[in-house]
Amino acid sequence: MRRRVVVPFIATLAIAGGCGGGGTSAPPAPIASSAAAFELEEMTIDALQQAMSSGRLTSRRIAELYLARIDAIDRKGPALASVIEINPDALTIADALDRERKEKGPRGPLHGIPILIKDNIDTADRMMTTAGSLALAGPAPARDAFIVERLRAAGMVLLGKTNLSEWANFRSTKSTSGWSARGGLVRNPYALDRNACGSSSGTGAAVAANLVAVGVGTETDGSIICPSSTNGLVGIKPTVGLASRSGIVPISHTQDTPGPMARTVRDAALLLAAMTGADPRDPATSASAGHIADLTDGLDNATLKGVRIGVLRGPFAGYSPRADKVLDEAIAKMKSLGADIVDPVELAHAGKYDDSELDVLQYEFKTDLNAYLATRTGVAVKTLAELIAFNDRNTDKELPYFGQELFLASEKKGPLTDAAYKAALAKDRTMSQSEGIDAALKAHRLDALVALSGGPAWTTDLVNGDHYLGSSTTPAAVAGYPSITVPAGDVAGLPIGVSFFSTAWTEPMLVKLAYAFEQATKARKVPALK
Repeated sequence: MRRRVVVPFIATLAIAGGCGGGGTSAPPAPIASSAAAFELEEMTIDALQQAMSSGRLTSRRIAELYLARIDAIDRKGPALASVIEINPDALTIADALDRERKEKGPRGPLHGIPILIKDNIDTADRMMTTAGSLALAGPAPARDAFIVERLRAAGMVLLGKTNLSEWANFRSTKSTSGWSARGGLVRNPYALDRNACGSSSGTGAAVAANLVAVGVGTETDGSIICPSSTNGLVGIKPTVGLASRSGIVPISHTQDTPGPMARTVRDAALLLAAMTGADPRDPATSASAGHIADLTDGLDNATLKGVRIGVLRGPFAGYSPRADKVLDEAIAKMKSLGADIVDPVELAHAGKYDDSELDVLQYEFKTDLNAYLATRTGVAVKTLAELIAFNDRNTDKELPYFGQELFLASEKKGPLTDAAYKAALAKDRTMSQSEGIDAALKAHRLDALVALSGGPAWTTDLVNGDHYLGSSTTPAAVAGYPSITVPAGDVAGLPIGVSFFSTAWTEPMLVKLAYAFEQATKARKVPALK
C-alpha cells in the first residue's frame, strides 16, 4: 500500500545472503551483465512469442537468460534486491511448456512467458510465501492463489517471487518503502540511491530492469501505481473484484487487488486478462460477471479523439514544479491527439476521508489477516497478536529501522460489527464514489480523469523513513475503481507517470486511452542501473 496518510506499502533492504529459499543452479549459458548486451532487453510478450514460434528461442532459453540476468543485475552488479526467491522448478516448467508447444501448439499469448510475482501471493510449490516477514518463513501454502492458478493455466513460467515492503507496508507509519526483513532493500534501477516505491517495489524494479517481461503486484492504496510510476512502467489497479484476492496475504477486502505491471500497455492488458475470473473463494469476484473481456481488443484503433478527460490538480499536483511540467506536457499532447480536456476538475472531498480510510484498513487488517493466517501450517504465527509478539522477540531482524505502530493500532480494533467500522466504511464509499469520482464524471460529462501518478522517486532513508511528495492514488483506491498509470516523462532522469481512472469496470476504455497516449509519447526509457 502507498498512501498519503500511511507510508507507502513499500519495503527496502539489501538481500542478505542472496535470494531466499529454494534457489536454482546457474543456467548453462551465462550472459553479459551490461544492459546493452542483454538479448531480451525491452522485449514484449508478442516479441518473445514470435521468437518461440519461429524456433529462434525456447521457453527454457528465455528463462535461462532471465535467470542469468537476475544473477548479474539483482544479486551482483547494481544489486537491486528485487527478487526475493527463485523458483527451483522454473526450467522444468519451461521444458514441459516447450514440449507442449511442439505437440499441441501454444495455449495462448502467454504460453512459455516467464513471470515474477510478489511474495505475498500464495504458491503451492517449493517456494515460500512470506510477505517479506521472517514470521512466515516455512512450508509453502497448501494451495495456489486463484490468480496463480490462472497464470499457470495460461502457460506462464513462474520464475520466482519479488521482494516488497514487508506486510505490503502496513506495519509502521515511519517505514521505508521496499524494505523487508527477509529480502532487504529494493533499489531503484534509475538511480540506486532512490526509492523503488511500493509496496510492489520488487516487481517494479525487476520489470523495469528487464529481469523479466511482466510481473504481478498488489495494491491497497498506491502499491501498484506508485512503483510503476517511479520505475517507468505501466501498472493497472483493477476494479476490486475483477481479479481474485484468495490466497493473497491481505490488508483489506474492501480495497485489496492484484494487478499487472509491465513495460507496455499491451503487455499489462494481456496479463490482466489472464488473471481475471470468478472465484468462489472471493465473493467480490461474483460482481465481475459480464465485465471480463479481451483487453487488447481494438487497441490498434485506440484513439483520444473526442474523449472527454478531466484534469485533477489541487491536492494532486503542485508539490513539484518539474513534475507539474510533465503533467502539462502530457495534457498538451492529449489535446493535440483530439481529446476534449476539462482543466481543472475538482474532486469533492479529496483528503477528507484519509482518516476513515485508515480506520477501515485497520479493522479489516486484523480480521482478514487472522483469517489468512489460520490457513497456513508450519509457520511461527497464527494471529496478529502472535505476529506482534514475534517481532518483539526478533527486534534486531524485524524492527531494526522502524516499528509496528499500525500492527498495534489494528490489534486494538474490534470486530467488523462495530458501529465505528460501519460508519467509516459508509463514509469512504459515499465520499469516494457517488459524491467523488462518479459526481465529477457526471458533472462534466467526462469519460475519465487524469492526474500525476506521483512525484519522482525520493532518496531512500532508512533512518527517517519515506519522504515522498504526493500522489493521486487514494480516490480510486478507496472507491475500488480502476486506474492505470503510463510513463509520461521524467525529472532529472527519474520517471513519472500519469494515471487515467474512471468508474467501476471501465478497464477496457482506460486501457485504450492509456495505449493511445503511450503510442503517441513513447516516454519510457531504459534504466541506467547506476
